[in-house]
Amino acid sequence: MSADKAIYVSKRLQRAAFALLCLLAAQLVLAVASCEPEPAAMGAARISLEQPGA
Repeated sequence: MSADKAIYVSKRLQRAAFALLCLLAAQLVLAVASCEPEPAAMGAARISLEQPGA
């Protein structure tokens, strides 16, 4: 009898847990998709890789 109740409760909690996992995954995808590139560090400069005589 108690095993039946435990299975019933676990089945109900499975749906809630799955819904929470889906919401967390959606939030993660949206957070990653909206990322902007990080600004350059202070004092960073572009350096030419070409040699002066080439």
